[in-house]
Amino acid sequence: MKLISWNVNGLRACVGKGFKESFEALDADFFCLQETKMQAGQLDISFPGYESYWNYADKKGYSGTAIFTKHKPLNVAYGINIDEHDHEGRVITLEMDDFYLVTVYTPNSQDGLRRLDYRMKWEDDFQAYLHQLDEKKPVIVCGDMNVAHEEIDLKNPKTNHKNAGFTDEERQKMTQLLGNGFTDTFRTLYPGQVTYSWWSYRFHAREKNTGWRIDYFLISNRLKERLEDAKIHTEIMGSDHCPVEVDLK
Repeated sequence: MKLISWNVNGLRACVGKGFKESFEALDADFFCLQETKMQAGQLDISFPGYESYWNYADKKGYSGTAIFTKHKPLNVAYGINIDEHDHEGRVITLEMDDFYLVTVYTPNSQDGLRRLDYRMKWEDDFQAYLHQLDEKKPVIVCGDMNVAHEEIDLKNPKTNHKNAGFTDEERQKMTQLLGNGFTDTFRTLYPGQVTYSWWSYRFHAREKNTGWRIDYFLISNRLKERLEDAKIHTEIMGSDHCPVEVDLK
């Protein structure tokens, strides 16, 4: 079973940069998108053999998530049932027979960390949501989680120590989740590998590979025995992020 997650940074723009070709070439069972930046009716996109589910932000041109799936879910939920968090289109959950699949676009703490307090509240509430699911069935959670967890996960850790995505507070929340029943699939399989999933559009960052690994597939620990591979598709263009993959037996 192949799962893909990709922050497309505007799906309409990404479609003009080869999205459909990349989608078809990757041929995933589940294809999760973040930062679709669109509303219903703004783009007519479908693929044979897939159903799609969309969560749009109230604010136009902002945030948003989607999942394309070859497998019909038992149930689909949007958001995390907390009104404070559920207006930005950040979460979709598919209930399958033997697992939950959650895609998430985690809020960015922003310049000057002006949204860090909100981010901390989000982290606590989102992790509580994942644990509620995990009590019923194993969970696969993927998406742009807007944190480079360890120094190996970004090119310049020292100069970014107090910047959004690499603060002690954000990193601690990821440590907490990984210490409380979840596994970082890529880092488990490739503990020393330096590979990034996001590069700034500025300063030729992608050409220089000055990047961050902020896109993840995390799985409930009891799914570890099904873990076959995890990949970061740095060769695929079309966004400032590249797709990430997990393969499960």
